[in-house]
Amino acid sequence: MVALNGTFAILTGAAQGLGLAIARAYAAQGMKLALMDVQADKLNALADELRAGGTDCLPIPVDLANADATQAAVDQALAAYGKPRVLVHNAALLKERSMLEVTFPQWQTEVNIILQAAFLLAKAVWQPMIAADSGSIVFVSSGSGIKGFVKEVAYCPAKHGQEGLMKVLAMEGQPFNIAVNTITPGAPINTPMSAENYTEELKQKWVDPALLAPAFVYLAGIDAHDVTGERLNAWELSQQHPIA
Repeated sequence: MVALNGTFAILTGAAQGLGLAIARAYAAQGMKLALMDVQADKLNALADELRAGGTDCLPIPVDLANADATQAAVDQALAAYGKPRVLVHNAALLKERSMLEVTFPQWQTEVNIILQAAFLLAKAVWQPMIAADSGSIVFVSSGSGIKGFVKEVAYCPAKHGQEGLMKVLAMEGQPFNIAVNTITPGAPINTPMSAENYTEELKQKWVDPALLAPAFVYLAGIDAHDVTGERLNAWELSQQHPIA
């Protein structure tokens, strides 16, 4: 495992929910952070919180549905901190709409945030990770990455595509010691997006996303010698690798 203190992480969807929990866990490890989210006020508040605790972080408000904005954001992150140890693409958008209801721009927005951004971010960090001969790329997935759900006309295809991208990049990254994995929460988590889409039954079972953060700390320190090309379970991984 690579020592994380002083290394650099790129994290999307950082302003709330699971991303917020990951950001705090990475800050506690002494990592430098490039934090991306469309919610500028919440993102800047998080950055202020982390900086007060001594973390070197860069909040980058960005709409990841926009390809040019995504590219500019990741370029800014790399210019600030250099070679990243880990990229965690956690940002996503789920708006339940049937095929009769959804418009193409709505479909495109969800797919772009989840899949297009995954490609652009991974593409941007690929050469720096090759130069470092080490790195870890993590795409946050869900049950929608392997199953279909009614009214997830955009979200399911995007998550399925993310799983496919992971499999290809894991094979291409192996010779360069770059780990590429997807991770699913493994438990219902209490986040704003979950609050909008979970059934009442699931809400009775949901857990604090901070309980899943140890899995992401573990993945920040791995490379292709450890695990790559896998669909991981954050709940189980957090139990196996608790934060010391």
